Amino acid sequence: MRLQDKYKELRNTPIALLATNFYNFETLEGVLQAAVQCKSPIILQLTRSSIEYMGLPMAFQMARTAINHHGVKAWIHLDHGDSYELVAQCLDEGFDSVMIDASEKPFFENISVTQKVVALARKYDACVEAELGYVAKLGQSTEKEGFTMPEEASRFVDETGVDALAVAIGTSHGFYKKEPRLDLERLSNIREVTNAALVLHGGSGVPHATLREAIGRGICKINLATEIKNIFMKTLKAKLENESEIDLRKVFPVAIDAVTMLVAEKLKVVNNK
Repeated sequence: MRLQDKYKELRNTPIALLATNFYNFETLEGVLQAAVQCKSPIILQLTRSSIEYMGLPMAFQMARTAINHHGVKAWIHLDHGDSYELVAQCLDEGFDSVMIDASEKPFFENISVTQKVVALARKYDACVEAELGYVAKLGQSTEKEGFTMPEEASRFVDETGVDALAVAIGTSHGFYKKEPRLDLERLSNIREVTNAALVLHGGSGVPHATLREAIGRGICKINLATEIKNIFMKTLKAKLENESEIDLRKVFPVAIDAVTMLVAEKLKVVNNK
C-alpha cells in the first residue's frame, strides 16, 4: 500500500502512524523490533545528516533489507528535505515518501518549491509532505511563534497538491524546557479546511494524552527522533560506565532493547491501545 493511501485510510480513525528516525543499524533494529512486537506499521525516516553519515544507498538498502527481514509494513521517508536535488536523489533511490521543507521561506515561495517537488514525486508515485508555519528546529528559538493559519493551510494544500502537511501548533524539535501546550483548537480548524494528512513534528516529550487528543483531532503522523537518540546514548553510557567490555556486539544490545521499549510504548499510543 502506498503511504498516501494509508493516510486516507486513517483519516477518520483514532489511529496515526509513528514516524521514527534512525541513525545506524542499532537504532533501525530497535525500531523494527518494536514494530514486530506491536504488529504495527511504521515509517522509517532519514534526514540529510543521517544520509551523509551513512551514505544514501547504504542507508536506504539497510532499511529496505531490515524491513523485509522483519516482515513488517513500513515506508522509507526523507525527513526535512531541504532541497529539490536531495528529494530527487531520494526518489531515484526508491524512497516511498519525501518531505520538502521550505517552511522558512515566504509563503508563496514555499508553495512554488513544493509544487515542483510534487510534480517530480508524481512520476515516482511517491508521497509528498511539506511544512507550513514555524516549528523550531534544534538550536532555534522556541519563543518565536508562527503557528499555521487554517486559511493558509487550505490554500497551500489546494495549490501544491501535497499528500501530508506538517503543522505548527506549539511543538518544537529537541527536548522541551517545559511541557508543551498545543493549540488543539487550531488543529481542529485546520483539519476542517483541508484533506491533507496532518503531521506533528516534535513528538518527543509530548504527553501521551496530548498525542492521543491530537490524533483525535486529525493528526495522522507523529514524528519521533530526539527520544530515540537520547535513550540509546543514555543506555549505552550507563552500560559503559563500569564496563571493560570492548566487544560492541555485546555492548550495543542493551541500547537496542531500550529503543525497542521506547518505540513500542509510542506505538501503543498512536494505535490507541
